[in-house]
Amino acid sequence: MHYYRYSNAEVSCWYKYLLFSYNIVFWLAGVVFLGVGLWAWSEKGVLSDLTKVTRLHGIDPVVLVLMVGVVMFTLGFAGCVGALRENICLLKFFCGAIVLIFFLELAVAVLAFLFQDWVRDRFREFFESNIRSYRDDIDLQNLIDSLQKANMCCGAFGPEDWDLNVYFNCSGASYSREKCGVPFSCCVPDPAVSRCPVSLQLKSKWDEFIFTKGCIQALEGWLPRNIYIVAGVFIAISLLQIFGIFLARTLISDIEAVKAGHHF
Repeated sequence: MHYYRYSNAEVSCWYKYLLFSYNIVFWLAGVVFLGVGLWAWSEKGVLSDLTKVTRLHGIDPVVLVLMVGVVMFTLGFAGCVGALRENICLLKFFCGAIVLIFFLELAVAVLAFLFQDWVRDRFREFFESNIRSYRDDIDLQNLIDSLQKANMCCGAFGPEDWDLNVYFNCSGASYSREKCGVPFSCCVPDPAVSRCPVSLQLKSKWDEFIFTKGCIQALEGWLPRNIYIVAGVFIAISLLQIFGIFLARTLISDIEAVKAGHHF
């Protein structure tokens, strides 16, 4: 079926500049993410010694920020230049990457629903690995503290998980001032105290001073309560991706038709 919009095939300026506007937002967001990530690394001295990244046993949140920034910057750049220069290769790269990301998101969501026990075990391993590195990176420390405070939880499955950290464990070889303790983010809020007045060995006192619920259990409880918000965010992101794919494919079709000398 042929669509006759003009007497001669031509590239639609509407789709061209709409796709450019769509991508300039992502490109600028990518620049911001990269700037924030590089600034955070410079503050921690990572830029002068990149081996610090490999020495961290947990995850550095800055790495995630930089990865998101690189993806957004690359796709935004490809989409912007591809639209303005009517470059089919760049537009196909942009479109293919968005399609790949869309199906990866869909696959992750489906697999996480079907294999909940496996996901729970992997998340526990991930959380425990980062508990061990809690004092090694300030950004990781802030991330875990924020998670524990927001969800009023402590550890992966409970406060005893903090015994895995060299600064908090109760072994006789530890001389840390925080020995047998937990981070302050595990404490029940009390402005009168500056640290949790409880030991991991005194379980009878846990309910009074610290959160006893594990963060995995807290997150499992949070998801059903906020399922509509999560679904809404997922649908909004999916629609934005589908819209970008539609714009790119439409512009590619226009460019190919012009090159082939076809009429619409």
